[in-house]
Amino acid sequence: MGNPDDDDDGNLAYHGGVPIIDFAKWHAGGSREEKQKIASQLASACQSVGFVFIINHLLPHEKLSEAFAWSKRMFELDQKQKMLAPHPPGHAVHRGYSWPGLEKVSNSMGDEDDPDLIRKLRQVSDVKESYEIGSDDYPEQPNVWLPDHVLPGFREFMTGFYWDSWENAKMILKAMAIGIGLDDEHYFLRYHSGHENQLRLLHYPPVPAANIEDQLMTRMTAHSDWPSITMLFQDDCGGLQIENPNKEGDFIAAEPLQDAIVLNVGDLLQRWSNVSLPPRQDRFTGDEKLTRARYSIPYFVCPKEKAVIETIQECVSENNPAKYKPIKWDEYRLMRGSMQYEAPDARTAST
Repeated sequence: MGNPDDDDDGNLAYHGGVPIIDFAKWHAGGSREEKQKIASQLASACQSVGFVFIINHLLPHEKLSEAFAWSKRMFELDQKQKMLAPHPPGHAVHRGYSWPGLEKVSNSMGDEDDPDLIRKLRQVSDVKESYEIGSDDYPEQPNVWLPDHVLPGFREFMTGFYWDSWENAKMILKAMAIGIGLDDEHYFLRYHSGHENQLRLLHYPPVPAANIEDQLMTRMTAHSDWPSITMLFQDDCGGLQIENPNKEGDFIAAEPLQDAIVLNVGDLLQRWSNVSLPPRQDRFTGDEKLTRARYSIPYFVCPKEKAVIETIQECVSENNPAKYKPIKWDEYRLMRGSMQYEAPDARTAST
């Protein structure tokens, strides 16, 4: 994993407008001072841009290539085979296979006073399919696995990849705590066990450009992510766009950087940090003709089910009082999720 835009004076490097944070010295015996520098760079970049590329992390090129190969093989199964692991009805359990049009991503919070909002949002479909995976020891979100004979080895690999990704997330959460000035590098880790996270395999099939231009369908509309942080692995297709922190409503391309993690701040870090770590929106569009399929693998880092998220006291002052009331993660997750999947009775009525 290299750094194409690095400079010689030690300043932060960028790739297409997105800061690059090199974690090599963090996990390779770096000194306390070197780790502090990485942590400070990470927090500063997240505060100013909201997204960063992380290079020289813990997942090697071979492991990432294998993950994308498994994802591609899974989505190449015929529809009947994929439907052997269907996403459960409604939004409470987010596991298994979601077929194109089932999920509608938006930036709606779920607390809007508009009973018709879900219907309005779903008038334009998202053209994507996904497969959600979590810990097998999280009964509130039980996995929905494909039968082993359909894709032998898939479950074993993805289970390992899930926990390998968690090792990366622990490293990042420690760095984030140090970077925002907390004395306890384990502050965020105490709210996370690893079991509540979500590994998502995503496939965006090719679609005609005219359908997008005429707003008959979309890839994925602009949105922020709900949890603490999101780690995204991209293929070489491109299409990811991130909100321009200097111009509201404007988006810039986050061009792929091989093997790098695209890290973005989630809604919960905004609450913990009293908005010093603001989440930025992202979306996926596609190239001019939208002729290529795209694969990506986000890993959502979520706190314990009953964790109470409240503003860190070090982030509060007389001139900067707490902006959010405490909220339970399970309640927030269900509120946001209610806008993305139709209730079972609504799905039945619309078929």
